[in-house]
Amino acid sequence: MEVTAHSTAQTAPGQRSAHWNRVIADTYFPLHLTFRDAADFSGQLEQRQMGTVSLSRLATEPLQYERRPSHISHTSEEEYLITVPRLSPVEFRQIGREVRCDPGGFIIERGDEPYRFAYDAPNELSVLKIGKKSLAEKVRDPDRFCARIIDARSGLPALFTSMMQHLHALPLGEGRAAEVLGRQMVEVLALTLDETAGDDHQVRSSVRAGHLRRAEQVVRRHLSSPELSPDFVADACGISKRYLHELFGDTNQTVSQFIREERLTAARDTITASPALAMAEIAYRFGFCDQAQFSRLFKAKFGLSPSDWRKSGAGPAGH
Repeated sequence: MEVTAHSTAQTAPGQRSAHWNRVIADTYFPLHLTFRDAADFSGQLEQRQMGTVSLSRLATEPLQYERRPSHISHTSEEEYLITVPRLSPVEFRQIGREVRCDPGGFIIERGDEPYRFAYDAPNELSVLKIGKKSLAEKVRDPDRFCARIIDARSGLPALFTSMMQHLHALPLGEGRAAEVLGRQMVEVLALTLDETAGDDHQVRSSVRAGHLRRAEQVVRRHLSSPELSPDFVADACGISKRYLHELFGDTNQTVSQFIREERLTAARDTITASPALAMAEIAYRFGFCDQAQFSRLFKAKFGLSPSDWRKSGAGPAGH
């Protein structure tokens, strides 16, 4: 079992924040850290590699961790962190959910989505890092468990967090034993999540529906903006572009298709309401710089060219 240990004890005060940033990035993935007192910060971390998963224990002063969009843009493999607070509560926000997890529970963080994780008192954390592919082989749609509190005071969740605690103290052994134990950890985690799923589908569906409605509202409010794009919508909603595309995937439509359809509808309504307004100005107002393209897309959607639509008055019945 490969074990790596880190500490700030031998690091000069002025270098501790930079040192701990590197430790966290190497152990998990790049994060932006905010220290209450960078010079006096103290932290210890021990990581055990167990086959395809890693188990770490860290003890630090109060700290805030942020996974930002800039950290995600270059990632190749999606990963999860399963975090158990041992001494004090943690605050966690991701994909529009904000939760407080007390000792006795655990949370799951998506590494491919922005998040904020913080605790304002000294804490000790147990953290299991696992690739999305490995967990998805055992659990259907693991994303549905992210940013939820899993109560680990009894049953399988308690067994899972107890295993993590005991493995921290396990003497070093040969590699095969570590791989077997790592697989067992994943198996118990999968059983735990299946047990706690309950009525999660309904909760998850309502959360995603809320995010989708907010994204649609952003689009409709900015139809005349040249900045309107999937990136703009994701930023305005505080979610990643990847998650935004997932939301619109539920509607069998891309974000760009939705923007185009809404702009065509707005252009149609403007043509009807403003007979004196030049067609080129209407096209330009709603993001169509090429009038020929605008005319072609308009006809494909409404069955008439913009000029014929105007001649027809309010448009044919049914439109």
